[in-house]
Amino acid sequence: MTMTMTISSTDSLNVAVIGAGTCGLLTARELLRQNHRVTVFEKSDRVGGTWVYDSQIEVDDGLGLDPNRSVVHSSLYSSLRTNLPRPLMGFSDYSLEHRSYGDSRMFPGHEEILKFLEDFANEFGVIEVIRFKSEVEGVELRDGNKLVVEVGGGTAEEEVFDAVVVCNGHHTQPRVANDIPGIQEWSRKQVHSHNYRVPEPYRDQVVVVIGNGPSAFDISREIATVAKEVHLSSRSSNVKASSLDGYENMWQHLKINRVFGDGRVMFQEGQSIEADIILHCTGYKYHFPFLRKTGVVHVDDNRVGPLYKHVFPPQLAPRLAFVGLAYSQGVLFRMFELQAKWIALALSGKILLPSKDEMLIDVHKHYQEMEENGIPKHYTHSLNFQVFV
Repeated sequence: MTMTMTISSTDSLNVAVIGAGTCGLLTARELLRQNHRVTVFEKSDRVGGTWVYDSQIEVDDGLGLDPNRSVVHSSLYSSLRTNLPRPLMGFSDYSLEHRSYGDSRMFPGHEEILKFLEDFANEFGVIEVIRFKSEVEGVELRDGNKLVVEVGGGTAEEEVFDAVVVCNGHHTQPRVANDIPGIQEWSRKQVHSHNYRVPEPYRDQVVVVIGNGPSAFDISREIATVAKEVHLSSRSSNVKASSLDGYENMWQHLKINRVFGDGRVMFQEGQSIEADIILHCTGYKYHFPFLRKTGVVHVDDNRVGPLYKHVFPPQLAPRLAFVGLAYSQGVLFRMFELQAKWIALALSGKILLPSKDEMLIDVHKHYQEMEENGIPKHYTHSLNFQVFV
């Protein structure tokens, strides 16, 4: 079923925003600026999303694979600092550069970002339209042009909206390196970085860290202060096996060839070690269980699609949209802001999107270019792997 896309510039729409993290707050602010009626559904009791630290971990499921586990939403570790400088962690008209909440470092800690987002929500009146402890359990298209949102948090209720913007965050469902031979039968401890908070549990252990991103390096260095040995394994073709400068107990390796039942881990360069723990710093899965009934967006190996420019599903655009799927090593907060502005203006009839067919052609062209250039499907939303022709 295709939703009618004609929107008058005088329409004030009733819009649901799912999530009150960075993307949800920005989206709500932009929608309010366009005089839309906004309701933000947040399943926790505060704003901030991924920037809210929780010392609790999923004790009984260190890899976070059991769908029935008691999920801890936060993935922050205690010492986490931004990997972008303060001037790049703000918005175009609301800067962090000249604000300080007790941590004036150029690369501030997570507490500083959370306080900044709380101030942002209050400054622009977004806090007034947030419903806390309200988890969206379903979104369904009815009558051709209405989106029905089912909200839990006690008694399930249904509410009708003209549009829904998905800003639910993507750091809760771990993605693990389960394709390594022997890894699923390995009897020793395995943990995903989603359940890493402090280094103390790794004291005097031999730890293998899988990953090549900022968190893998940060956590490896922190664990090395207490662990017996830390071995960092990367699939990147740009690394070479070596000891790491400044550390007597930390080594870089190529990817893991296989693991053995006796605890041995063998790396591609031929070295092997006996490990106590394997720590997966391997990212997260996109997860939208509440969208199953719409049937227009699917997740396949972390490709969410079809989506036009990572934001609009052509079949329901612009009345269903996503903020925060695309990622890069660059200025994420500003990109989220631009996506939010684009959605708000499209819903206001001030920006016209291409036709459904034109958007689908663009999406499939992107997929084809990725395939021709050997870019794996799970990098679909990585702007670091965009193909420019």
